[in-house]
Amino acid sequence: MPPETPPPSHYVHGTSQAEQARLAQMNRILNDRELPELGLAPGDRVLELGAGTGLCAAALADAIGTEGCLVAIERDPAQLRAAREVLAGRPQVDLRAGDVYEPPLAEGEWGSFDLVHCRFLLEHLPDPGRAVAVAARAARPGGRVVLADDDHELLRTWPEPPGWQALWARYWRAYEGLGNDPLVGRKLVQLLVAAGLQPTRNTYVFFGACSGDPLFGDVVANMVGVVAGAREHLLDEGLDGPRFDRVLEDTLRWRERDDAALWYGVSWAEAQRAPSEPS
Repeated sequence: MPPETPPPSHYVHGTSQAEQARLAQMNRILNDRELPELGLAPGDRVLELGAGTGLCAAALADAIGTEGCLVAIERDPAQLRAAREVLAGRPQVDLRAGDVYEPPLAEGEWGSFDLVHCRFLLEHLPDPGRAVAVAARAARPGGRVVLADDDHELLRTWPEPPGWQALWARYWRAYEGLGNDPLVGRKLVQLLVAAGLQPTRNTYVFFGACSGDPLFGDVVANMVGVVAGAREHLLDEGLDGPRFDRVLEDTLRWRERDDAALWYGVSWAEAQRAPSEPS
C-alpha cells in the first residue's frame, strides 16, 4: 500500500527576500529569549521540525556544541537554500529536506532525541496534532518535546495605532481560511497530552517592547512585516489596498511616541515522553 500523502502546510507569508529579512530580525530578538527556557546541554541530541531559514537551528547547534547532534527538517526549497548558508561550518548539524508529517529519519533515529523542538510550525499546518505525534515518537524515553507557537489574539498595543488592531485581527483570521489555527498557542498542552506525553511546564516567551527599549523599533517592524508579508492574500480577501498601506505606515510612525508599548508572548509548552519501564 502506498504511503498516505501528507496534507500540505499553508505558509501565509511566502519566501520573498523581505520575508527572509524579517525572519532574520525576528530570530535575532527571539532566540536569546527562548534558549534559556530550553535548558540545552553540550552533547544533547536535538531534532528541529520546521527549520525554516536555519537561524533558530544555528542557535540550538551552538548550545549543544560540536559534541552534540542536531537534525533539522525543512520542506520548502527556498528556506532550505537559506538554511544551508546559515548552518554551513557547523558539523553537528544535519539539515534534511522533508515533510514534518513524515520526516526522513532512519529507523534507529526514532526514539533517540533528547529534545524535539517545534517553533512557529503548528500554526501553518492543517493537522498540528499529527506533527506533535511525530515529535513524540522521535523523542527518546524520558526525552522532551517543546512546542512554541502563536496565539495571535494576545497582541496588544497602547496607545493603539489607528486601524492597527482591526488589521491585525483581519490578518490572523486569514489563517482560518487556509485551514490553519491562528490560536494554536493556547492549545499546546492539549496537543502534547493527545500525543501521549506528560506536560511538565508552560510559559510565555515575551516578544514585546516599549518606547525606550533599544529593541522596540525592531519588534514593531517585525509585527508590521508579518502583516505586510500577507498583503497579497489579504487584498484577495477584499481588503482595501491604500487603507492597508496607510495603517502599516501609521504603525511604523507610532514607534516614535515616547509612551508606546507593544505586548506579545509566544506560547511555550514542554512535555516529557514516559521513561522506559525498568527491566
